[in-house]
Amino acid sequence: MTDPTTASVTEDSEHIAELRQQLRTGSEKKQLQLISELTSLGATGLEVLMEFLKEQQSTPANLVTGLAYQALYQVNAPNTTAFLQTHFPTGLVPLRSEVGIDYLPLQQRLALADFLAADRLTLEKLCELAGAAAIQRKWLYFSEVENFPITDLQTINTLWFIHSQGKFGFSVQRELWLSFGKNWEKLWPKIGWKAGNNWTRYPNEFTWDLSAPRGHLPLSNQLRGVRVIASLLSHPAWTSTSKGDG
Repeated sequence: MTDPTTASVTEDSEHIAELRQQLRTGSEKKQLQLISELTSLGATGLEVLMEFLKEQQSTPANLVTGLAYQALYQVNAPNTTAFLQTHFPTGLVPLRSEVGIDYLPLQQRLALADFLAADRLTLEKLCELAGAAAIQRKWLYFSEVENFPITDLQTINTLWFIHSQGKFGFSVQRELWLSFGKNWEKLWPKIGWKAGNNWTRYPNEFTWDLSAPRGHLPLSNQLRGVRVIASLLSHPAWTSTSKGDG
């Protein structure tokens, strides 16, 4: 007669083996679902996620590895923290900058899904790109945006995209903007920045989690007019082949 405890352990190990295999070979949708299931299994599930991330280390960041990384990062347990510090000390996305800007604080806020803090940091980093005058005034001129390095904009965008399951980022906003024939009045309600004639009020009326519409974040101060966001969404970063996610 089989010991019930032994049978249970065998079933558990078979289940974990099955989840491990599905995580490697399933569709993107299935993989994303599996990550939350594995996280809920505790230490055993987290081991599978660490193993998976290590296997994927040489491939560019994608939505699946991004979510697996975030799951481990947010657990904040000694073993997961040590694993990430060893193998991914600055996250999954290469933090490239042509002008020496440190994007690690932005990576950390996005890994925690702290989108409000990440949005504020994004504006700070854009002002850093623009120079001392923009840092002091805390907002941008469209002419400054035109001169932003391609690499830096791609880094910021990739961080947002990878850590939002593909919902947020300038490239998402650009895709929607182009789909509306560059019609701003159609874009604003689509991304949740305007309802009827009323602009969404900062910060309390914006949605700081993944229940937000696609393209909701990061914000741009559209109340100053559309020239800054038009410069951002028209920037050559989005048509350049040297994507900042490799």
